Amino acid sequence: MTETELLYTLALQHVPNIGDIIAKRLIQHCGSAEAVLKEKRQHLLKIDGIGSIILGDLFESHHLKEAEKEMEFVKENNITVSYFKDADYPEKLKHCIDGPILLFQAGTINLKKQHIISIVGTRKITTYGIAFCEDLIEKLAIYNPVIVSGFAYGTDITAHKAAIKHQLQTIGCLAHGLNQIYPKVHKRYMADMEKNGGFFTDFWSCDAFDKNNFLKRNRVIAGLSEATIVIESAEKGGSLVTADIANSYNRDVFAVPGRTTDSQSIGCNNLIKHQKAHMLTTPFDVPYILNWKLEEDTKPSIQKQLFVELDGTEKVIYNYLKEKEKQLLDVIAIECQMPIFKAASVLLNMELKGVIRPLPGKLFEVI
Repeated sequence: MTETELLYTLALQHVPNIGDIIAKRLIQHCGSAEAVLKEKRQHLLKIDGIGSIILGDLFESHHLKEAEKEMEFVKENNITVSYFKDADYPEKLKHCIDGPILLFQAGTINLKKQHIISIVGTRKITTYGIAFCEDLIEKLAIYNPVIVSGFAYGTDITAHKAAIKHQLQTIGCLAHGLNQIYPKVHKRYMADMEKNGGFFTDFWSCDAFDKNNFLKRNRVIAGLSEATIVIESAEKGGSLVTADIANSYNRDVFAVPGRTTDSQSIGCNNLIKHQKAHMLTTPFDVPYILNWKLEEDTKPSIQKQLFVELDGTEKVIYNYLKEKEKQLLDVIAIECQMPIFKAASVLLNMELKGVIRPLPGKLFEVI
């Protein structure tokens, strides 16, 4: 977008009673933010859902003055700005009704042809949660996903660090402008984050830091991704809000179950119980449910000594498929006497080992 377009879009974004949904409606009607700010009030009032309270002080000159200040900050700090109609705006976020009209970016983010998942959870993550999160990202690394989170304590920073360790892109969605970082102790991770992805925010450098910003930030976390994974959560928490937002966007949600006596598992258990999330018990549940496929050049080579590489359950399925040549997932589960989710997980693990391959219609065969 041009500097003039950015200036007027910032000015529109600065108007207190005009959020992203209303701003998009006004831009759609008038053609651009500049056209909105130069339109006559009485004409805007004819738009469905637009009233005098919403318009408020839309035409006051201070909005443009503040926009000019923010533009200077953007230029001086080499910040990339994505407009919701532009080609470089995150594709999945375009389909969210309340997605930001402007998204500020720092780093080396590239979302083209990438699997994108969000990983969220409690700030008081347990040792079990840390181990599960790290193992999840390690196992999924072969699919080269982008890992999105909120750069906060606990689950967020665990996910970011694990992504960096495995050289995956990772994106921190911030609840403040790019002139600061929260929590400050995480400043030491910023350079690695920007080398392996970076940061997104729709907040200005002058926006006051407020706890309500985190709830607004969560829509970006959920909107960027094809799925949101909740590692651990108490009965209430921001990660549950993110899961609800993801559900409202018709995105997949996964939750890691825990013991009923564990306070940090209550939220996840409730998501599963109320059928708001897939139960995530093994990393391979994610690519199976999301239908991710490995590129041919990333698949491990087939080993001659198969049984050296297979555990007991895998041997059962391998022997069955060797006899049947190919079979449906549901039939494999029944014949091999195991739940479907377990059979799916085992089959995916065997695919990663180069032992079997999936066929159309949920069929599998030995290679």
